[in-house]
Amino acid sequence: MSRLRLGVNIDHVATLRNARGVDYPSPVRAAELAMAAGCDGITAHLREDRRHISDADIEALTDITRKRGVPLNFEMAVTAEMESIALRNLPHAACLVPERREEVTTEGGLDLLGGFDRIAPVVQRLAGEGIRVSCFIDADPAQAAAARRAGAQVVELHTGAYCDAVRERSLEAPALLERLKIAAFESTRLGLEVHAGHGIDFETVKPIAAIPQVTELNIGHFLVGEAVFIGLAQAIHRMRLLMDEARAEASA
Repeated sequence: MSRLRLGVNIDHVATLRNARGVDYPSPVRAAELAMAAGCDGITAHLREDRRHISDADIEALTDITRKRGVPLNFEMAVTAEMESIALRNLPHAACLVPERREEVTTEGGLDLLGGFDRIAPVVQRLAGEGIRVSCFIDADPAQAAAARRAGAQVVELHTGAYCDAVRERSLEAPALLERLKIAAFESTRLGLEVHAGHGIDFETVKPIAAIPQVTELNIGHFLVGEAVFIGLAQAIHRMRLLMDEARAEASA
């Protein structure tokens, strides 16, 4: 089984900075620390309301990740404004996500079936400029198939429902994990690369990491929160260890 990559989302370092309207803590510094700790990529979501990451952050992150040879994954809503920013900065990857101003965090996957005619042209324009395009979707093979038709190279499976069920000790957790496994298998069969993310913590990471078709996890809020207690590097190292253990156990 291939090595599983870890992308670190540094959005909520910017959330903490913006709470006081000052210039610290710096998400760029967090990205530097994450890269030094051995992460495989940096993720940042520039929201329409700029509640955490700013335009200047994206420019600085694009510059530093390019210099370090580490991929930047630009999470973005499917809007003309965000498309323009992506095309101006040309990050390694762009992950298209649904976005509503009133939500606390991304609540579900992108509806490619319902919004195909709006989403597909954006996918194709980004891909045409050499950006690796991912669609953030629920664990639904039909959505994966639509992403493939749109021209996306990657799907990222929304793991939030499963992670919440585990933390709540819900009896639905096994069924939700099975849905993720089926979606990962079907996405790979379609020729898509499969990533996963949202809500993953130390308790929930291993079952997701053990899914053989998943090649990358993107984790942010939990790692930033854990960094308050043990430091960002230690949180990343611990997550990396659990991911590697899960892969080794699944291969045994």
